[in-house]
Amino acid sequence: MYIFLLILIYIAFISLGLPDSLLGSGWPVMHTELGVPVSYMGIVSMVISGGTIISSLLSDKLTRKFGTRIVTVASVFLTVIALFGFSFSSRFWMLIVFAVPYGLGAGAIDAALNNYIALHYKAKHMSWLHCMWGVGTTLGPYIMGAVLTGGAAWNMGYRVIS
Repeated sequence: MYIFLLILIYIAFISLGLPDSLLGSGWPVMHTELGVPVSYMGIVSMVISGGTIISSLLSDKLTRKFGTRIVTVASVFLTVIALFGFSFSSRFWMLIVFAVPYGLGAGAIDAALNNYIALHYKAKHMSWLHCMWGVGTTLGPYIMGAVLTGGAAWNMGYRVIS
């Protein structure tokens, strides 16, 4: 069970990294379709980052109250809803709305799983955990690129990742 749980956490960190680089790889197409300037990507990024910061700061209280399992499941749910919402967004304001649960979900799962690994596994697993996040952030643009090259819209890239 010890190894199985570790593998699940590694997979969770790969999936946590997947959407982190989608905005940058998809924005050249997204901003023209949404009819907004290139600089508006910063607004979306700031909303996501703000949610991440808030949920990271609250993660300890949430984890103590509900446990790592509940925080992780709720965070994954928030992130999936947000990414699925991104995939149906046809207006810039919709991205902003879905950026909130995306940031909240990403920050809470990150802090909760980092804490769990730090408390229950050897230090080397923390390095591997963040290596898995890097695998996800590397694969995200490839997935978006494959979707765009295949003729689909940027929305489909978010849908595939969600």
